[in-house]
Amino acid sequence: MRSFNKKYPTLLSAVAIALSSNALADENKNKDLEVIEVSPKGLISYVSASASKSDVPITKTPVSVSVLTAQRISDLGAETLQDAIGYVAGVYNGPYGVDTRGDWSKIRGVDPLVYVDGLQMQFGHYNNTRVNPYTLERVEILKGPSSVLYGQGSTGGIVNSVSKRPHEETQGELWAQVGNYDRVQVAGDYNTAFGENDRFQTRVVGVYRDSGTQTDFVDDNTLVFAPSFAWDISDDTRLTVLANLQRNESGSSTQFFPHEGTIKPAQYGQIPSERFVSEPGWDRYDTEQFALTAILEHSISDNTHISWSTRFSDSTSEYRTIFSWPPKFQQDKRSISRIYSMTDGDATSLLSDIQVHQYLDFGNLEINLVAGIDYQDAKTDADTQRGAVSSLLDLYNPVYGKAEPLPTKVTIDAPNKVDTQLGGYIQATFEYGGFVVNTALRHDSVDTETSGKSDSQSATTGRIGALYLFENGLSPYASYSESFQPLYDLKPQGGAYKPKEGEQFEYGVKYQPAGTEHLITASVFHIKDKNHIRRVSPTLHLQDGEVSIDGFELEAQLEWEHFDVYASYAYTTTENDTTPESPEAILGSAFAIQDPELRAAALQGAVGTIATDDAPLSATPEHLASVWATYRADNLVEGLKFGAGIRYVGKTFDGSRSVTVGGIDYHKALTTENFTLYDMMIGYDFGDYELSLNIDNLTDKTVITSCLVRGDCFYGQRRTVTANLKYRF
Repeated sequence: MRSFNKKYPTLLSAVAIALSSNALADENKNKDLEVIEVSPKGLISYVSASASKSDVPITKTPVSVSVLTAQRISDLGAETLQDAIGYVAGVYNGPYGVDTRGDWSKIRGVDPLVYVDGLQMQFGHYNNTRVNPYTLERVEILKGPSSVLYGQGSTGGIVNSVSKRPHEETQGELWAQVGNYDRVQVAGDYNTAFGENDRFQTRVVGVYRDSGTQTDFVDDNTLVFAPSFAWDISDDTRLTVLANLQRNESGSSTQFFPHEGTIKPAQYGQIPSERFVSEPGWDRYDTEQFALTAILEHSISDNTHISWSTRFSDSTSEYRTIFSWPPKFQQDKRSISRIYSMTDGDATSLLSDIQVHQYLDFGNLEINLVAGIDYQDAKTDADTQRGAVSSLLDLYNPVYGKAEPLPTKVTIDAPNKVDTQLGGYIQATFEYGGFVVNTALRHDSVDTETSGKSDSQSATTGRIGALYLFENGLSPYASYSESFQPLYDLKPQGGAYKPKEGEQFEYGVKYQPAGTEHLITASVFHIKDKNHIRRVSPTLHLQDGEVSIDGFELEAQLEWEHFDVYASYAYTTTENDTTPESPEAILGSAFAIQDPELRAAALQGAVGTIATDDAPLSATPEHLASVWATYRADNLVEGLKFGAGIRYVGKTFDGSRSVTVGGIDYHKALTTENFTLYDMMIGYDFGDYELSLNIDNLTDKTVITSCLVRGDCFYGQRRTVTANLKYRF
């Protein structure tokens, strides 16, 4: 392992360029300054917990973070977490189309990790329930590497959902919703307090939904029960317990359609976006989850605080699906061959994070220290079975039932996988006048055990950043941050993989004009993601791949008495930076193989290797832009409001580049077309009631969100209409 001095030569000599602001909101520190967390209408949040594991003013945080409040999510009419983040700068929601199995996104070109209440929520693949937005107080999107706070993770960042929590007011809400695709949903949220001085508080959130989707024969049903309880043990100690019991019954709405008939012309026209490739009655993706979270907060003194969060989670899934593989037409140009896939998955995790916050005051110099230890123990199991389906399927005139009999039980018992992570971190924030300087350092040890075989990896990561807060509300900043992501298993040629390592330089400015509710942020960034694996052949894997990402983001949240705007723009360029040999040399090695079958396989692999070198990342638009505006017409008709949004998505790439050697075209890269979608909302509040109508993709435009070099494309969300009635008491 490299020493600290060699790893951080510029950081040690320039502490003035510090990282994520960790300024602990302390009421005793600045009694003359009132920190307002959200705007009066509840639309704009001015603090974020994700950026530093403590409530911090966004204008004092030298990293990019966006916060969506519950009111903002409601105005957007978001049915899923994926819907909710669609207007955030630098976030491409739904890169793989409409998917009932989870909430997917790309942040700065990379898949983020999903957290709930500051603790990682998902382990493994397709064995977790998706978060229901009605159970949330807010959603925080932290962009860029965040390993110094959360351990192993991607360079994209994290999406942290914050659950609704009990409070001292007695209030409630009942919600009824109907929509297209036979959607019926009812939900409720009730909070009350009791005991001496309301020291006990409890809250219950529930959701029931019965719905179809835009994909034939695929449902999207859910049942959520989320009770919570809080106990003010003393003036200095508070215990909060959050439970989540959830059951989802759906199928696979993602169909992995071939390029031909989606992005490429086909003899029989465009494949219908509602087409179902699997078999009705057999296809399903059913998940269940039980999660229990305990949060203990204690103030030792006015300047010393402890926070301890722990969660136990147990989730299971039963996944049955059929898809085209490889995704291409047969010779008749209308039928596809299919394979079935069955997975019985489960994930059990125990997570804990304990933090100590210490505030020190030296007159003009204020120091906030945060030190913590977090622990993860996750056990995952995915018993998977696949096989060929006996019959073809005509995508233009499907006849189901010919694939019988399909198996009903998974007979393959895959080994369990146990991942444990232990991390320690410390952060120091220095405030002097308008300067905010923050440094942070973390070390992690990760152990994985599968079938009695174990592997251990470790990493040390850091972040450094600096910010200056002008009196007019302008806050320029600069930061550097790192991430690591363990890679398990062994190379086929022998030896272990190194962890993936990421780093980011970011420069930006935040602006909250004095006397207004506005919040404007802008940033430029450069990301390097190292140690990617190149599978040159089944017997040769090289870990020399690098990914380079550069971009610019602008986000504006503007709020006046009757009018508010949420606008964003992002420009992102990506590239696989590896070029080990010339294309001629790589192809020449393949052509030199004498055996025809081996030569054909080697040639296909060689072309794939060349095509991905220096290629942009897949499913990542160069340009993203959006504007959502709401007019609250109380000056005309009390309680009336209108909302409208525009979302622009630029072209995306399939993750390859065209390959032409010696005048021969070996591979043609594909890009999707850019598209623009329109959303709207109209609502009316009268007394304790609220009526609203939300429409996403108003013109019902059929769009392709991305296509991958492996041969498949994905359709985006068609027009979705929901009518809502809420009663508040």
